[in-house]
Amino acid sequence: MSLSSPNWQALAEQTVRYLRDLIRLDTTNPPGNEIVAAEYIAGVLRAAGLDPIVIETAPRRGNVIARLTGDGSAPPLLLYSHTDVVPAEREHWTTDPFSAEVKDGFVYGRGALDMKGVVAMQLAVFLAIAGQDRQALRRDLIFAATADEESDTNQGIGVLVEKHPDLLRAEYALSEFGGHSMYVNGRCFYPIQTAEKGALWMRMVAYGRPGHASVPHAENAVVWLARAVDRLAGARLGAHVTPTARAFIGALADGLGGRAGAALRAWLDLEALREAPLLGDPTLAAELHAMTHNTVTPTGLRAGYKTNVIPSSAEAVLDCRLLPGYAPDALIADLRGALRDFPHLDFVVDSFGEGLEFPFDTPLFALIARILKQHDPTGIPLPYMMTGSTDAKHVARLGAICYGFSPLRFAPGERFFDLVHGHDERVAIDSLAWGVRVLYEVVSAFLAMP
Repeated sequence: MSLSSPNWQALAEQTVRYLRDLIRLDTTNPPGNEIVAAEYIAGVLRAAGLDPIVIETAPRRGNVIARLTGDGSAPPLLLYSHTDVVPAEREHWTTDPFSAEVKDGFVYGRGALDMKGVVAMQLAVFLAIAGQDRQALRRDLIFAATADEESDTNQGIGVLVEKHPDLLRAEYALSEFGGHSMYVNGRCFYPIQTAEKGALWMRMVAYGRPGHASVPHAENAVVWLARAVDRLAGARLGAHVTPTARAFIGALADGLGGRAGAALRAWLDLEALREAPLLGDPTLAAELHAMTHNTVTPTGLRAGYKTNVIPSSAEAVLDCRLLPGYAPDALIADLRGALRDFPHLDFVVDSFGEGLEFPFDTPLFALIARILKQHDPTGIPLPYMMTGSTDAKHVARLGAICYGFSPLRFAPGERFFDLVHGHDERVAIDSLAWGVRVLYEVVSAFLAMP
């Protein structure tokens, strides 16, 4: 027995309506205030005869969870998303970022892509399946829209995983950053996120000798720090090719063929991005580098407290991204090697989340690839490592295989990451309609699979 197809136009219209309603709820993090989104979604679910659970993991940090029960012959599937958004600089937008204006076939607003558009698609799919005969469901389907993904304060799904694990426990989980079209040399690819890098935020502190600024000396911590940061900018950390990165680059090479494909295959062997210019795409070249290297990016400098005082210390804020399997100590050892002639440096770890890598030889991955091919026969699905991090780091603690799969189809020349967190963030209505249909077909088919 399988689930029937819904009215696709109605499903798309519902998705757009949910998205616009959610954008109008300002859940900028900080402070978040995701309770307004949780209560809105809970109201939609209750209106459909369902019984959602709303949990505040901190004051005003709202989360909503609902479940459709299958026959229990297979473990659950979890759809999870976050309702907080990053701040918007209103003066740089052509629309109010929280008005959800529709213009030229696009819905504009903060969170249109990251990730209220995905919340809306998952909610529409969940409700479409809820309205059908659930005797076809071999698995439970869990829907969770949670708080606080856009910061490292862990006041959202991390708390739910720790305190309410049975509400979220699943064999597989689907969330953001994967399944959107990506064009390289005129070919269309669909990266499905099967891995993500770990986030290590730390400070590099340089120590020197304090003194009066009118008497300069060579042990100035600010000068040492500046030189150390400049050294870091040119440091070359070793290449490490994980299974996901190897599969991604190999599939790109096969899909592109010719000189570009040969360059990618050679790069896998040489572990150096010597042939990147052959791709004609410096943005992709930079992403390939980040996908195969631990990276360190200085994002802030702090020093001094008075103009005429040489401070005893100065520090640089470092955003570091680690490949799966790497711990902070390994990266710090590499950095000390690159800065071995800077003896008065220390590294202070502020937060760390491990990188993740999941198998992609699974029935769900194969199903996703097959349905994407049905909707775009010329497109090429492939495993993908996100160079940032998501809430998968929390969900994975419950044993779930987590994939980033929120299908959207962009026009050639449009880049997903150019719009996420940017001014005039927007999503095409046609893209949402395509994506929610693909997502429904994947979820409904998987729920009925033995």
